[in-house]
Amino acid sequence: MKKDTHPKSFRQVIFEDVTAGTRFLIGSTVRTSEKAKWEDGVEYDLYKVEISSASHPIYTGKMKDVGGAGRGEKFRARQAAAKKTK
Repeated sequence: MKKDTHPKSFRQVIFEDVTAGTRFLIGSTVRTSEKAKWEDGVEYDLYKVEISSASHPIYTGKMKDVGGAGRGEKFRARQAAAKKTK
């Protein structure tokens, strides 16, 4: 391998998917402020993400219910409220 191809800040980082509770140990240059122990007992920098391949609907095949009404329902509710004020 060529020497000095990676930046000086390149190191192993734990990426934790807070939605799925899954962790990945990956080489990265991301800046972190937290640390955590990996399965091997070594402490690495920790970076929390809200979505990864462990929780994204494209990879899991499961659609996530975001809740709330759709566009049509919201429109009808606004129309009904407007008619009441007239």
